[in-house]
Amino acid sequence: MRITSTAVRLLSGIAAVAVLGAAAACGGSPADDAADNPYHLLQPGTLRVGTLTDAPPNVYLKDGRFTGFDNDLMAAMAEKLGLKVEFVGTEFSALLAQVNNRKFDAGSSSITITEERKKTVDFTNGYDFGYFGLDVPAGSPIRSFADLKGKRVVVVQGTVQDDYATKEGLDPVRVPDYNGAINQLKAKTADAWIAPAEIGEKSAQDSGGKIVLVEKQLSPAPTAFAVAKGNDALREALNRALDQVIQDGTWTRLQEQYYPGRPIPETFRPGSGTVTFPPVRVQPSGTPTA
Repeated sequence: MRITSTAVRLLSGIAAVAVLGAAAACGGSPADDAADNPYHLLQPGTLRVGTLTDAPPNVYLKDGRFTGFDNDLMAAMAEKLGLKVEFVGTEFSALLAQVNNRKFDAGSSSITITEERKKTVDFTNGYDFGYFGLDVPAGSPIRSFADLKGKRVVVVQGTVQDDYATKEGLDPVRVPDYNGAINQLKAKTADAWIAPAEIGEKSAQDSGGKIVLVEKQLSPAPTAFAVAKGNDALREALNRALDQVIQDGTWTRLQEQYYPGRPIPETFRPGSGTVTFPPVRVQPSGTPTA
């Protein structure tokens, strides 16, 4: 069958209309996408955050809600940006890869900044300092980090505590989560657990006397939120929001709520370091109020 030039023009016009319709259905032009989703989020308007469920007082589930110092801080920052926040539980050993593979927009789990981790993700400015804690079963003769040579030491895989134990030649036993470490201490299948000190202290308090925190030492670097490499728009927005919640007193309030009795090191400056925060009142040590 012979197709006339008029028919060709008619078919071309129909095809062009179809293409334009499809483009509109897919979200419009790149300019429209940038306006609707300036931070390149997985879902415009919603910040999807990977976190943990079992690491109080930093990140944990309570009554079906993700909370803790890190997550409450992130929620306050998201509010400054006009974003909803959606927390999703995962394991720490997978978190950074999941952030960079864009399963999550950000990672929240007291993540210490290291040069090795910078190869996988980008980091916001630091929002907290931290200590390594040494937990042991009650009655253990271990009293310090210097006593760990030749002992069975458990760590959560992929943490800076894992890095520390490996560099010290301790040949650590690696577990995927904090509950695994706690259970090994309670069962006395491990001699010691190197943990984030706040988590180690809370775990000891909740153990019914089965676990004791015997020593702390200051971590070498601050903790920060992780974002996918190259997502500068989101990283810079979170940095702005972090400074805002430091300056308006939210950061101070959360410090007092989750870490009562913990002084702020004189050398530590949260966020960009250019904003001041209300002084943290050091209260008697105790369990977090949330």
